[in-house]
Amino acid sequence: MQTRRDWLRSSIGIGSLLIAPPSILSAQEQRDFSPRSLESVIRLSSNENPYGPSKRVQERIKNSFVHSCRYPYAYSDDLAAILARKHGVDPESIIVTGGSTEGLKIAGLTFASNGGEIISGQPTFLAMMSYAKQWGATVNWVPVGADKGYHLDEIEKRISSKTKLIFLCNPNNPTGTLVPAKKLVDFCDSASKKTIVFSDEAYYDFIETPDYPSMIEGVKRGDDVIVSKTFSKVYGMAGLRVGYLIAKPEIASKIRKNIVAMSNVLAVEAAKEAILDEAFYQFSLAKNKEAKTRIYKLLEHLGLDYVPSHTNFVFFHSKKDIRKLGPKMLEKGVRIGRPFPPFYDWCRISTGTLEEVDIFIKGMLEVYNA
Repeated sequence: MQTRRDWLRSSIGIGSLLIAPPSILSAQEQRDFSPRSLESVIRLSSNENPYGPSKRVQERIKNSFVHSCRYPYAYSDDLAAILARKHGVDPESIIVTGGSTEGLKIAGLTFASNGGEIISGQPTFLAMMSYAKQWGATVNWVPVGADKGYHLDEIEKRISSKTKLIFLCNPNNPTGTLVPAKKLVDFCDSASKKTIVFSDEAYYDFIETPDYPSMIEGVKRGDDVIVSKTFSKVYGMAGLRVGYLIAKPEIASKIRKNIVAMSNVLAVEAAKEAILDEAFYQFSLAKNKEAKTRIYKLLEHLGLDYVPSHTNFVFFHSKKDIRKLGPKMLEKGVRIGRPFPPFYDWCRISTGTLEEVDIFIKGMLEVYNA
């Protein structure tokens, strides 16, 4: 039977470039972090962390079943207090939601419904804009530049009396780009005096730039800034649905007046444990970096440009229509990211486990060397 190393050696001259085997998990890592068995189709399409939830979090969930008869209000309040201490803000500044997507939706509804305008880069994560449009909002799209990053100067130029929110996903999904630190701080300081700036920091934990600022600092200063965070990514809890918003109390109070889909007791207790599990947090970051390195080497071997990523996915120039590449890769047992108009010849691929990345590499070599 051919092993993964055998097929990598024999894969169309790829030679030693990708032959170095992934680091082996230690016995302790296998007990604490080893994911479930491989599925028939590898899902590298949704930027999930397949190593989670950690064993500590799983045990916390099991031990919390006895509380499942209770409504989640008090449990969420406890989590909000923990998060407030973590970020150095007032507990009234924290709104715990059923995933950060719910927070994005409710913020868009609160401030931009009935004709309000949202300014956003394109492409980006669409949850806020798609939902707000259903309630009468308009979206002013600003295309990303050649580097796939935001045109912050152009975004600020477009602010008008109609503008109720500016949406920044930083690092951006799907491009993986990161706004330069000083430019981000200067922009938020200026733009928040004219309208509300919403900063989606779902991928903030993966940033490797030292001392990169979170816009939570703007909240602390009393700026009109809203920050969203999630337990779906680095903590590996996408299926449990826990996220939160951070805003000054006056803004948070307005958001609370709308119906917010809460999380549940088990998920909230899981989030409390995840914050304490520093070992899993660091393990996730290390494995994500290792997986990205292997993906970069593959793309360089195939001559496909990519955007250096500050996330747990890579956006690369596939040179093939994603609407055709997707089905071909699915035949190879790998589900890749959906189309992100207007970049139909670009592909977003999540990092996954190292074994899953090897399967992606094999499928890509077969498709591109057919």
